[in-house]
Amino acid sequence: MSLERKVAQSARRRALRVRGKFKTIGNTLPRVSVFRSSQHMYAQVIDDQAQRTLVSCSSLEFEVSGDKKTVAKAIGLELAKRALEKKIDAAVFDRGQFLYHGRVKALADGLREGGMRI
Repeated sequence: MSLERKVAQSARRRALRVRGKFKTIGNTLPRVSVFRSSQHMYAQVIDDQAQRTLVSCSSLEFEVSGDKKTVAKAIGLELAKRALEKKIDAAVFDRGQFLYHGRVKALADGLREGGMRI
């Protein structure tokens, strides 16, 4: 097995392990899904029962100066604001295949600072 396949396989396993925990507890809350590329960051609030996106936000939508962590925190604040407008005040945080530190943690902190419970 090549190294690329091993890395992709372990990332898939990590994402499934994280998402599997939500299904085992039978959570009815929407989930905040995070995707992080090398330059941008995307987050969306998903209702898994209806299988649709309720609110989304990304670094492509607005310009924020600073390093990537400050941009991630601004995305979290904006997503929390949009979610609260739609009366969504609590969600589960789905970090997917990404470790909970750096930009992913900054986004979660921005969501909490914006008034969401995650």
